[in-house]
Amino acid sequence: MEDHGSEALRRLIGGLPEAVRETHARLGDATAVVDASRIAEVLHFLRDTPGLDFDVLVDLTAVDYLGQAPRFEVVYHLCSLKHNHRVRIKARVSEDAPEIDSATSVWPAANWMEREVWDLYGIGFRGHPDLRRLLLYEEFEGHPLRKDYPKEKRQPLVGPRN
Repeated sequence: MEDHGSEALRRLIGGLPEAVRETHARLGDATAVVDASRIAEVLHFLRDTPGLDFDVLVDLTAVDYLGQAPRFEVVYHLCSLKHNHRVRIKARVSEDAPEIDSATSVWPAANWMEREVWDLYGIGFRGHPDLRRLLLYEEFEGHPLRKDYPKEKRQPLVGPRN
């Protein structure tokens, strides 16, 4: 049985070799780590290339590697319904400038996923149509899924809104 995820990685390396930093495909887990500055190009390539057709953004999340540089990793889980294959794309972003291009122009469903990552990790998405908090209130200070977020931190109280 052919590993479709590995084929997607081969085609990505062939089509955008300078954007791919590393890949692996273990136990059906096909993953490419790509240059964050090329993320929009990579995502468009995976969606628009015949035979790949990654038409669904299943999930978009982030990981905080406190103490490493770059500190954050933005993770995209993609699926092709047409070909029934999946791939994971990762892009590292620095603590000093935690920002990456938005995927909303590729998959509109990225809108709320990116807002959640912004809210909880503080990673910005350039070109996002409405980047604002999703789960927490606007006066909330900080980003609680960062590993250095003080768990005992007291947040400002806000009154009812009209």
